[in-house]
Amino acid sequence: MSDAMTAAQREVADAVLAEELAKRETLVVSLCGAHAYGFASRDSDLDLKGVWIAPTRALLGLGPQPGAVDRQEFVGEVEVDLTVNELGQAVSGLIKGNGNMLERILDPAPLHAGEGLDELRELVRRNLSKRSHAHYRGFAHSQRKAVDRAADKGAPTAKKVLYVLRTTLTGAHLLETGEVVPDLSALWQRYGFDEVPELIEVKREAERGVLPPAWAAKIPALLDRAFARLDLALERSGLPDQAPAADALEDWLIARRIADLGPVKTARGS
Repeated sequence: MSDAMTAAQREVADAVLAEELAKRETLVVSLCGAHAYGFASRDSDLDLKGVWIAPTRALLGLGPQPGAVDRQEFVGEVEVDLTVNELGQAVSGLIKGNGNMLERILDPAPLHAGEGLDELRELVRRNLSKRSHAHYRGFAHSQRKAVDRAADKGAPTAKKVLYVLRTTLTGAHLLETGEVVPDLSALWQRYGFDEVPELIEVKREAERGVLPPAWAAKIPALLDRAFARLDLALERSGLPDQAPAADALEDWLIARRIADLGPVKTARGS
């Protein structure tokens, strides 16, 4: 997916990644957003999402509990939006079917893959469940509100519509096949959303390209169909209702924490 980046974006991604990896132990960093979804424009922001691992001592002490780390800035002309969640947050989200975490961990070509990622991936695949439906539907519902607000102002954008379609079809595909595929360009044909190529063309011409007036009347029915397809996938899904091996995921997390302490790290100054 990183092939979707321009040369300037790739250079910035490499530089930002090098800086962030030097600051903390990081399990994975993936390219997300429009670049991963199959409809990047030349001026799309660089959306990097990942998982970092806090030192166990920091979790056991009296200080604030480590959480997400965010970085938003322009590097030259490239807008960077980076978020890395702490491993405990990520594992909790994975058990609940959080698609954001699933897409990071199961990305087949991450920008960075740390030690232990393959082990975690195996456990995550064993814990896929129907709980992901609630995540993807809720996320798409929020995105649809943004579409509706723009439509009320007479300026619905291809970008906002594509985000709803991406979320619903990624969720539907996961529920029906057990595969996590964030790329809308790889899904639209399978699920019969022939409107997608035209939307992608408008989006690629301009990051916030407004849809032609003739499109406005089509949007509600199109998005209704996308939500219906996601709900149908839940009915058809062969995934379990809950993560069936959540205990194994927790055991892996605990073992990882304990290993970080080591025999000489149990007392300050030891």
